[in-house]
Amino acid sequence: MKAAVLGCPVGHSLSPVLHRAAYQALGLADWCYEAIECDEARLPGRLGECGPGWAGLSLTMPLKRAVLGLLDHTEPLAVEVGAANTVVFRDGARYGYNTDVPGMISALTEAGLPGPGSGPPPARVLILGAGATACSALAALRGLGTREVTVAARDKQRAEGLLAAADRLGVAVLLIPFDTPGEAAPELLISTAPAGAADIYAERIDNGDLVPRYVLDVVYHPWPTRLAGAAQRSGAAVSGGFGLLLHQAAEQVMLMTGRAAPVEAMRAAGLAALGG
Repeated sequence: MKAAVLGCPVGHSLSPVLHRAAYQALGLADWCYEAIECDEARLPGRLGECGPGWAGLSLTMPLKRAVLGLLDHTEPLAVEVGAANTVVFRDGARYGYNTDVPGMISALTEAGLPGPGSGPPPARVLILGAGATACSALAALRGLGTREVTVAARDKQRAEGLLAAADRLGVAVLLIPFDTPGEAAPELLISTAPAGAADIYAERIDNGDLVPRYVLDVVYHPWPTRLAGAAQRSGAAVSGGFGLLLHQAAEQVMLMTGRAAPVEAMRAAGLAALGG
């Protein structure tokens, strides 16, 4: 069986390492997984080339929103978020899922945040960025019980998708400019911004102007980011993008193979590929 990750650019993706490790641990010797460069214009053609020998696809930017109109069935969570990062081929149809949301919940709980129903949700949350990953963050926070979130957007004119997702999810969003000083003590800070974009927030943490208890930075390489390093020095519990990538990939393995993912084998392979 074939599977792949599509995106543009995609050469840096760690997904092949994680999925191949899962197949090896599960004894799926006839399964393969590759990285395929694909932009929005080429996505319909790529999907059309996936015949009976294909199990599924992982999608990264800029395809998570573009794929929605090309699916036969979309799970309610992906509809609410407005993004699907997983396509499963089943009985000649295309099924779309969002595994970023459960992956983010797992990454946050690994960092020490109380899981769904196991404790009070984070009361004050600041999200950096307003793209597809930020939409998944809103859904993850709803899953943890949070209903009000502040979002710092680098381009407020491009935040319409996030605001629409917030409305579907029933989460109230306060949208602020990216360089707004903001409150000094958000309980949880989630950065969905590219590497380096959140450096201004790292400076604020180092200066004591921003004091979060938990920080999730979705970047996984290079690691630690300046934001993660500042958060660690401040004593905050920190989770990186590797945890998110690992757990969303584990959900994809389960959806594509129908078997529980060997998370620890995937974790070991991923960390080895990143140099520890």
